[in-house]
Amino acid sequence: MQIEPYVSLPKPPLARDYLERFERVASLYEYDLRDAGAERRRVVWLDEARGEIAADREAIAKAVADYNRRVGNAPEAVDAALSLASPVTLAVAGGQQGGLFGGPMLTLFKAVTILQEARERSLRLGRPVVPVFWIAGEDHDWDEVNHTYVQSPEGGVTKLRMRRPADAPRASVSAIGLPEENWREALEELRANLPDTEFKPAMLDALRSGDGDSLTFSFARLLAALFGKHGLVLVDSADPALRRLESKAFARILRRNREIEAALAEGEAEVRSLGYEPQLAVQPGQANVFLLHEGERTLLFRDGAVYRNRRGTLACSEDELLALADEEPERFSNNVVTRPWMQDVLFPTVSVVLGPSEIAYWGMLRGVFAALGGQMPILVPRLEFTLIEGTVQKAMRKFGLSAADAMQSLDEKQAGWLAAQDGYRFADRLAEVKRQVAELYAPIVRDAEEVNPGLRKLAETNLDKIGQQIDFFAAKAEDALKTRHEAALRQWDRIRHAFLPLGKPQERVYNGSVFLNKYGTDWLHELTAANIPRDGVHRFVYI
Repeated sequence: MQIEPYVSLPKPPLARDYLERFERVASLYEYDLRDAGAERRRVVWLDEARGEIAADREAIAKAVADYNRRVGNAPEAVDAALSLASPVTLAVAGGQQGGLFGGPMLTLFKAVTILQEARERSLRLGRPVVPVFWIAGEDHDWDEVNHTYVQSPEGGVTKLRMRRPADAPRASVSAIGLPEENWREALEELRANLPDTEFKPAMLDALRSGDGDSLTFSFARLLAALFGKHGLVLVDSADPALRRLESKAFARILRRNREIEAALAEGEAEVRSLGYEPQLAVQPGQANVFLLHEGERTLLFRDGAVYRNRRGTLACSEDELLALADEEPERFSNNVVTRPWMQDVLFPTVSVVLGPSEIAYWGMLRGVFAALGGQMPILVPRLEFTLIEGTVQKAMRKFGLSAADAMQSLDEKQAGWLAAQDGYRFADRLAEVKRQVAELYAPIVRDAEEVNPGLRKLAETNLDKIGQQIDFFAAKAEDALKTRHEAALRQWDRIRHAFLPLGKPQERVYNGSVFLNKYGTDWLHELTAANIPRDGVHRFVYI
């Protein structure tokens, strides 16, 4: 496997400056990723000040270990979860929603980053650092996670979708159990769109789910199969056992709700004052916490002394909500504002692995951490990759393309190549014919106009029709040229679909099964074992 640095793909300006010009955004974040002393200062805070907000370590370790056993995670991961009970153990965290069949490949790369980050920090600190993958199972946006994309047998892009049960409530994704029939249909569609290989049976078996399994549970089982032996600890944010341990944290959110709102507004204002566009929409009165009400996950808003939902079908006082947080904490869940802090309540997080958009929106949250008695951890960009297969490499060599060409200027390169194949130079010659006709026609039009001024418009219309016919013939000649080079153009399309399917970076579109099916898991374990700088640079991986 060869890994080649490229350049940073386009990122939100705030995330770009966090990585490249931290001095511009230092007021928005707690730590500079490039500061060698940041790690030690963060650990000192975790050891000496985190106790104010920290949940019970032993109870957390037990709940997390139990969950990892339920999803079939490896002994290495269960042992790592149990080690969270020790006061010397630290954590590196990061996460994603549990998408169908693992979602886009960036999810796998985030897991790889978490593992590398935890391993290297453990070596530097001389302390256990547990890699924690936080599955955002509490989210209820079904349309965000119910689909994925694979390469079609014809070389294009195919969208696979999981049917939602008709009677499913607007609850968290983790709470929606799916019938075996739905799983079977989705898996069969995946099987039909993947070529038969020696790795296909084992891969499909790892993706097989049973009656009543949620997308989150299936997602966790897949990550366990892929990364469990590396010690990746999985957490479902909707796990009722964790919810019970978050009771006091939800009470703190409710009691300090106004301070959170004020801190978020200040964060938004500061982001704007520095010239950036805020990545979160701040709504007045938003309580930044959800409540399960009548089977639905509903966002709370503060209206004077009363909390309501958007539709006005719920009204609770703060005291009533505090009682619920104590008695039924599993009814509560975080939003994007309070979830980062809750992660620190559960785990002694040295650093958190984030995508570019996440780094940008965290720029609004430093004051929120402080309002809740916390401190923003070190933010680390996840590793970014484009995988380049041997067949694609061969096609690139044929056309003299570099990986950078394929990523940046493929349409231009293809147009140039196609023009070079046109030995008859139809396009140039017909363009010259069109120019000459117009030139020869001009004096005739002038003479005709002297005879009858009304003839000018007729002459212009006539010339336009002649031009259209020339253009029509030029297009037909180009089509004929493309037909003549149809096989080669298919190779150009293969390169295009490999680098920028649907016009987006490969890692944001394709499901990991595309490559796991062809090459097994060795390439993924090689990436995990490598020591790759976490610097926000995109990299090409030749497999």
